[in-house]
Amino acid sequence: MAVAELEERYLAALGEHLVSGEEASLQRAYEIGRTALASGVGIFGMAALHHEALASILRRAEIDEAARLDESLSAFEMTHRELGDTIAALRHQNDLLEEQARRIAHALHDEASQLLASVHIGVDEIACELPTADQRVVKLRNALIGVETQLRRLSHELRPTMLDDLGLIPALAFLAQGVSSRIGIPIDVEGSIGGRLSPAVENVAYRTVQEALTNVARHARATRVTISVRREGNLLHCSIQDDGIGFDPDRVWSGAARGLGLIGMRERLARLGATLEVRSRADAGTRIAIAFPLARTHVDPVDSGR
Repeated sequence: MAVAELEERYLAALGEHLVSGEEASLQRAYEIGRTALASGVGIFGMAALHHEALASILRRAEIDEAARLDESLSAFEMTHRELGDTIAALRHQNDLLEEQARRIAHALHDEASQLLASVHIGVDEIACELPTADQRVVKLRNALIGVETQLRRLSHELRPTMLDDLGLIPALAFLAQGVSSRIGIPIDVEGSIGGRLSPAVENVAYRTVQEALTNVARHARATRVTISVRREGNLLHCSIQDDGIGFDPDRVWSGAARGLGLIGMRERLARLGATLEVRSRADAGTRIAIAFPLARTHVDPVDSGR
């Protein structure tokens, strides 16, 4: 038998034995050994043949393993790319929703307010024509004032026009006043930023404080809240401190506790390179601290801080 054919048979038999390890593969090895002896292949020749066959199997295994690793990495890369595309799409959708909320808020604030002003004028004209004050007119006026109040609240919660017109500090003060009157505890806003910031920073800072105050109203059982905003160099610091019952932040980050919106806050802040720190203990209150990196272009010379 030719040496090349013997090598081929031995390689096939060794590979089968390594995979199955059954008695049949050993029987094939005996037959190959007898054939090798009959062909004049000695013990050293068989050792060399075995070494070459084993090296060939190892090379194949490395190639197969590399192929499987490449397939795994390709799948990981594809998943990572799809995740990145999904995140980008969600961010784009969030930007579209924010812009739509801004348009609706301005429509409620401007157009609806003008219509209500016209109705007020009409009610006043009717009241002047009546010989005596009519309780129905008083009730109608009160109803109109209630509608105006609700429209202002809805407009501010959708997208505060004050944030666009006056900046972050006045918008936060107005927000705090509204939440305070609704939940019945004092909410103070402290600090100054010395000027206007970029719309993106102002919007995310406002939304984060809004989410934090929603958590206070729903969960904290606090008796006082303090919002502090200050600018130090190229950093904007914003904190929300309450004296409520507190919670375990680790359970939130691990996903064991839900409903506080902290993970959503962190993801929203991460888009601007901002950091979120949460300190809270049972019966010791909660402090949420945010730090925004600011470029020089973020500051407008018109001062909106109060």
